[in-house]
Amino acid sequence: MDRPRYIWPEGKRSAACFSVDVDAEAPYLWTHRAGLPPHLGQLEQRRFGPREGIWRILDMLDRVGIKGSFYVPSVVAELHPELLPALCERGHEIGLHGHLHELVAEITDDQFQAALDRSLEVFKAQTGMVPCGFRSPAWEMTPAMIAALKSRGLRYDSSLMGYDHPYEIGGLVQVPVQWQIDDAIYFKFQGGGADRWPPEPARAVEAGWRDEFEAGRDFCQLFTITVHPWVSGRAQRVAMLERVLTHIAAQDDVWFATASRIAEWHLTANAGRFVVETGLDTLAARLDREAGA
Repeated sequence: MDRPRYIWPEGKRSAACFSVDVDAEAPYLWTHRAGLPPHLGQLEQRRFGPREGIWRILDMLDRVGIKGSFYVPSVVAELHPELLPALCERGHEIGLHGHLHELVAEITDDQFQAALDRSLEVFKAQTGMVPCGFRSPAWEMTPAMIAALKSRGLRYDSSLMGYDHPYEIGGLVQVPVQWQIDDAIYFKFQGGGADRWPPEPARAVEAGWRDEFEAGRDFCQLFTITVHPWVSGRAQRVAMLERVLTHIAAQDDVWFATASRIAEWHLTANAGRFVVETGLDTLAARLDREAGA
């Protein structure tokens, strides 16, 4: 069976996107939303992101000549009001990432919509712009969330993994991600018995990411790296990212773009070619039949 190949601009073989989840304090605040403990360790570790990590990453991107997509919880924008304007001034895309980095399994549809509306208000107040993209905390989505994004005019989501190139699900463009090219699964370490493995050396992760990039080019893959400034803003990891991005950017058959440009391209050249529904109703009906069998 012939499989359709994804079409990239100007005959490019594959594409790449550098994305940043600027979580900072937000996940910690969500976890302790009933009341903060009198501890500083994890908070200070996360605050390294907006204090130092993100600026090191931005300087690195300037050296490589790449624009990224930065997804910022709106509470982080409120706590660090210099962030969103600085990202816009340096030519990067800003996207939504919840308010308190709310986990999908722990909120109602109404709570999600309230967080979404608050985020839109904060972004518009701080930048005068309304973002066109969303990334869900912990990379989970529901049909109701997709409908809420569409109703507010957002053009894409970047949270799911049903293809390794853009597609449409529930009528919304999906700019897919991958766990294996997310820094947190290799580097996130908070100590105190909370982690079950030590962080990987950056050189080992670099080798794996380069292997995935090279292998994925045969499949027209979108190589979406995801990093977190409090995790990958450390010296060894910034240096690793610069080596990886410099290698990718040097390939003349790879299109490097922000997620918003990739979503726009999909609707221009691939609309209707890779379209799926969520399929939850069909699966639920099957389970009902199985239960009654």
